[in-house]
Amino acid sequence: MDYTLNTGESNPGVGGFKGNTHQKLPVVDWMADLPETRLETDLVEVQFKNTRKGYYLNSTKIDLEKGDMVAVEATPGHDIGTVTLTGRLVLAQMRKMKINMEHYEVKRIYRKVRAADMVKYEEAKAKEHDTMIKSRKIAEDLNLSMKIGDVEYQGDGNKAIFYYIADERVDFRELIKVLADEFRVRIEMKQIGARQEAGRIGGIGPCGRELCCATWMSNFVSVFTSVARSQEISTNPLKLAGQCAKIKCCVNYEACMYMEAQKDFPSKEIVLETKDASYYHFKTDVFKRQMTYSSDPNLAANLVVLSVDRVKEIIRLNKQGEKVDSLEEKRKATFASKVDFHNVVGQDSLTRFDNSKRQSRAKRNRRNRSGNRPNQKPKTDGNA
Repeated sequence: MDYTLNTGESNPGVGGFKGNTHQKLPVVDWMADLPETRLETDLVEVQFKNTRKGYYLNSTKIDLEKGDMVAVEATPGHDIGTVTLTGRLVLAQMRKMKINMEHYEVKRIYRKVRAADMVKYEEAKAKEHDTMIKSRKIAEDLNLSMKIGDVEYQGDGNKAIFYYIADERVDFRELIKVLADEFRVRIEMKQIGARQEAGRIGGIGPCGRELCCATWMSNFVSVFTSVARSQEISTNPLKLAGQCAKIKCCVNYEACMYMEAQKDFPSKEIVLETKDASYYHFKTDVFKRQMTYSSDPNLAANLVVLSVDRVKEIIRLNKQGEKVDSLEEKRKATFASKVDFHNVVGQDSLTRFDNSKRQSRAKRNRRNRSGNRPNQKPKTDGNA
């Protein structure tokens, strides 16, 4: 039997998977089996290099499907991209991206790509890496505090987009002049953040999977250290930071669930008072509903694990001016004083059957010596 490796590029049985699904931000057209939905709008979603997408008008009614390469209107010339969505889902995506059609400049789709278009496209893409290396050297010579992370050539090779990262405002007017003279193309500069750069470059996260920002994330939400603290995650920067040196985006994924679970938890700032000492919050196990307290505010000393209900009870008593004898509940304190079970029948002994065997053997020997058998009366003389 012959086996064929599935590269994930397409699923011939489902039209919604048609096209290269290895590209960043892949889309599944789950309405591809409903042809009537494609007639609801002439807008088409087109994806270019990495995560750049645009929405274009199919004014000439070209029969387009997901995965088709098309030439679209650009300034100047034309660009080459891949159709990722058509029909009703395009409108849904635009609503999700909060695109206002009144202010959005809709450009047109010219045609499906031709052989001549693909030749120019491949030539332009082949220059991107060398252009990025040279542009980094030029920016360094101009003493600009910026990093050029990627370069994207337009499909016809007439324009190049330079994606850069900078911590502060950069005056790159001189840089644009030098780049235009060096590469003989129209220059466009786009500033991106560290998260966007990680998404464009890609990589493997500590979980062993592809970076979320390089696969399915289309927008970035701010992540704060307070979210990590609420989940009892270590705030060690080496463990908390992702490939972009920022806090991992996945810290936000379960934050809502932790917040919901901790709604009725008492404040961690409250100190529990006993007759012997004061106890400070040390850590919390959210889903076991347990809170650990220490007798030292800075060290793990004399740790006591309490249920949330017990902590609430102690706080209530402390507010009434009463200090408890012990943090632990009474039933837990008395349970230890109960007498342990005794080994009555010796069931844990390996030789527990030996005595009974010896006794049975001794009885049989005595019967044999006396000539009597079990349940048999002794013989008597007939004259008696």
